[in-house]
Amino acid sequence: MASQLSQFDSTLASLARNRPDLWLLSACGLTPAQEPIPSLLHRDAYSAHSAGHRVLLIAGLSGSADDTMLALQVLELVSSDSARLGSQIAISAIPKANPRAVRDLSSTYPPEDGFFNHAEEPEKRYLWRYICWQAPDLVLEIRAGTEVTWQANPAAGSLVAAWSDVEDLSEPGSLLAVLGIGRPDGLGAIPGLRLTCPDAKLTSQLARLWKALELSPPGRFKSPARLTLDDRRSRSFLEVADVLAQSYGHQLDPVNYTQGVGLSGRLRLHQLDPSGPSPVDDIVRLVEPYVSGETAMFSQSPGGANLGGLLWADELFQETGDLRYRDLIVDVADRYQPARGKQAPKPCDPEFRTEDMFMAGAMLGRAYALTGDTRYTGLLVKFLLDAGTQQDNGMFWHCRSAPFYWGRGNGFAALGLAETLTYLPEDHPGREEILNIYRKLLDAVAATQYMSGMYPQVLNVPGSYQEFTATCMMGIALARGLRLGWLGPDYRPALELAWQGVAERTDGQGNVVDGCVSTGVQGSLQEYLDRPAIFGRDDRSGGMALWFAVEMERCSRTP
Repeated sequence: MASQLSQFDSTLASLARNRPDLWLLSACGLTPAQEPIPSLLHRDAYSAHSAGHRVLLIAGLSGSADDTMLALQVLELVSSDSARLGSQIAISAIPKANPRAVRDLSSTYPPEDGFFNHAEEPEKRYLWRYICWQAPDLVLEIRAGTEVTWQANPAAGSLVAAWSDVEDLSEPGSLLAVLGIGRPDGLGAIPGLRLTCPDAKLTSQLARLWKALELSPPGRFKSPARLTLDDRRSRSFLEVADVLAQSYGHQLDPVNYTQGVGLSGRLRLHQLDPSGPSPVDDIVRLVEPYVSGETAMFSQSPGGANLGGLLWADELFQETGDLRYRDLIVDVADRYQPARGKQAPKPCDPEFRTEDMFMAGAMLGRAYALTGDTRYTGLLVKFLLDAGTQQDNGMFWHCRSAPFYWGRGNGFAALGLAETLTYLPEDHPGREEILNIYRKLLDAVAATQYMSGMYPQVLNVPGSYQEFTATCMMGIALARGLRLGWLGPDYRPALELAWQGVAERTDGQGNVVDGCVSTGVQGSLQEYLDRPAIFGRDDRSGGMALWFAVEMERCSRTP
């Protein structure tokens, strides 16, 4: 058994390789040593259209090798019996939930803080979030034992109501117990069963469960958590945008892109759907102290993030005709100064941070559109082509001195390239090269997208957390590319998947799930992995989600 467990990774990989029709080998989290927590994902684990029961098998929470070995046996049985299970039961697995086995991870749920940088138990945070947002219909925990025991959490009672030998799972704080009550992560309960049994009884006990599931129509045994995600996903683009517009784009203190995007999003939404109240007067009142000079717009040395806080001004100019808003864009663009050689133009970071790709693309592009002055496009294109931070694999380092593939960093790059292409003339000599950089990036990040639709916090580290802002930014870049003809239809599945993930992670009050906090240049890969994740209200995440929803609506109206 010890020898077989030492080959755990190869065994799991073999299951995925032998049954590619069933499973994809993935990771659901990381240990502090960057060791992935392996998972085997059924192809329908996140499908919006699957009618079957989604089951998540989990084992090894205590670190027990025997539990993990029993879970592998379950998967072998499923692999050989998949024809009978058919499309009615889709089984995913986390068979080795506690790779370090330093402490028991079975209890003290839900974790309240430290997402995903807890000093002692980050695995618990990864597992909790992963399970809640996969939202299976049933979590089946497997434990090795000498006697057969079935235990059920409160949400699973209806599934096994006819069984006389099922015990209540009375372990406050255990993973299964907490999943089965209330609204975990604001979603809904997830039924859970724990099977403890010896090897010899495994096949017969699983047969009991499969039969119970087969006799329970999916529509009647669908987890409340999954139903919540179904409801969120069913909202239209405009409905999601309206939710976000009620929460974001109502302040500008300080002047920063994190709030400026929300203001722009409200104006864009009203252009698409003028049936509701216009936000123009409200936004005019909000920005007037800055525009009139009553309140200082910037500090003495504003950075790109501050300058990008005015990207709404061209839209407000279009709505009002007030030339002061046009002049704001031009003033910002004039702050970008040509640099010698292949240096970055001030005020861009001299290390060519990807954030500046977005800020410069947004502001210089708008200035060109408003004035026709080619100084702005010339400066912008030179900056993008001189950066040299896109690697042979297509992804971007955060900057020249930070050789890490940060998710939002690549989102900034994708969005900056999309902004540039939006305004760059078709006959500009640098356009084709910019277009190639943009496509190369989107092709590269496609391979990192999780089945949930989300993109990782660090793109080349499977198991790093599913980050909200990177997904919105990649989604905007994809949607605009499809709408304006830079991308072909092959890119649409990635876009639709990204929207699914973002829509599911946006509640009715505009709260979002796991947006990386403000992040400067970090000194190590671990520091990027350890950046805290915001669950709740977040201007940066909400504004980008609003832009994404609006871009999806625009794309849907394009013939």
